[in-house]
Amino acid sequence: MAAPKTVVIIPNFTKENTAELLETIIDRFILGGCQVLMEEDEMPHFSRVSYGKAEDIFPDCQVIVTVGGDGTILHSAKHALNYDKPLLGINAGRLGYLAQIERNELDGLSRLISGEFSIGERMLLEARVDDRPPIFALNEIVISRELTKMVDLYVAEDGVPMGNYRADGLILATPTGSTAYSMSAGGPIVDPGLDGILLTPICPHSLYARSVIFRPEACISVRSRKINNEDKIIISVDGEEGDTLDETNTLRVRRAEKRLKFISFADKKFGSIIHAKLRINN
Repeated sequence: MAAPKTVVIIPNFTKENTAELLETIIDRFILGGCQVLMEEDEMPHFSRVSYGKAEDIFPDCQVIVTVGGDGTILHSAKHALNYDKPLLGINAGRLGYLAQIERNELDGLSRLISGEFSIGERMLLEARVDDRPPIFALNEIVISRELTKMVDLYVAEDGVPMGNYRADGLILATPTGSTAYSMSAGGPIVDPGLDGILLTPICPHSLYARSVIFRPEACISVRSRKINNEDKIIISVDGEEGDTLDETNTLRVRRAEKRLKFISFADKKFGSIIHAKLRINN
């Protein structure tokens, strides 16, 4: 790939020692001949970084680099989508499934600077309640009630009834999101290079309710069967509230046409990342 000349860095300063880590990252890029840009509201400021508004800096960069955890990558995904730029995550958090570089692997930045990388694409989910504007998820869409109350949901695939779920909630995830909330709820781990829609119930009130992986062309519709008007059903998208649902609405979830670009390196395979993060056989 062509070596980047300009990068935008999005840091998460709530992570421990992020400022010190960022100094080292900035050094590596500048010594490699890259211009470093950051949004003007990021604090503290660094003397060798150029600052500007989002609409001014993102069109000019070739790569968006995040320094934080998976949440930082999820937060930055909207910029990557809006400006059609690839993402590279540097993990300053704990697990960091989406990151390609750990804080002790900064020598790997030389491969980015020299163009020794590839760009892969990740599937997104598009969710829409009736005719409302669509919302997009990289990891998952979660349907749950306020105050941890149970939901009673009717689910169909391409308009064909699948069944009812009485549970604490329902997760519809991408393969990328299979290592997030869905995995914690007992769902399978799926290679993010694949396309598919994962459905995982949260604490289902049935011994036989299990995760299901649908083909990527499927349209999954969800309706509420019962609701107390005082308690809304919340639709969360990648950890943030996205919409609400009641018994008069239908939520439809399908594979989005747009895709998110990620930087990857030849020695970073999904199996090795999962092995390291989950400490398999360790």
